[in-house]
Amino acid sequence: MSIYEFSAKDLKGNDIPLNEYKGHVVLIVNTASKCGFTPQYEELEQLYKEYADRKFVILGFPCNQFGNQEPGSEDDIGEFCQLNYGVTFPMFAKVDVNGDNAHPLFNYLKENATGLLGSKAVKWNFTKFLVNRDGEVVDRIASATSPLKMKNDIEALL
Repeated sequence: MSIYEFSAKDLKGNDIPLNEYKGHVVLIVNTASKCGFTPQYEELEQLYKEYADRKFVILGFPCNQFGNQEPGSEDDIGEFCQLNYGVTFPMFAKVDVNGDNAHPLFNYLKENATGLLGSKAVKWNFTKFLVNRDGEVVDRIASATSPLKMKNDIEALL
């Protein structure tokens, strides 16, 4: 099993099979527009621009499960990311990352990269999952960790 077996809707409602990213190093992030970690969009975009030509991609998944910090529509989210942070990496429609309605991709990610003390639940916005070129989860990175601190890990997979 790998992330390539899943699909997700983009901000425009198009179904995107994740096998489109086969052979890429992928960073999957649950995002929010009104979170203390929202400025991480800037560092995420920096990483994306730096490594995109080496088959690295970031996939942003807005989530409103933590403190109602992503209340807007998909159009609102896209506009916010573009205007405030110049986001050019793929952004997807809002998803749940925990609970009965969690997107199957996040169930897979949580199962294959547990959190602190073996916890499976995503604890907050901007939890990051690093995936190798084979679509396998290699690490879960905490919300508070700066995306730029992941450069060595990303480079090792590239």
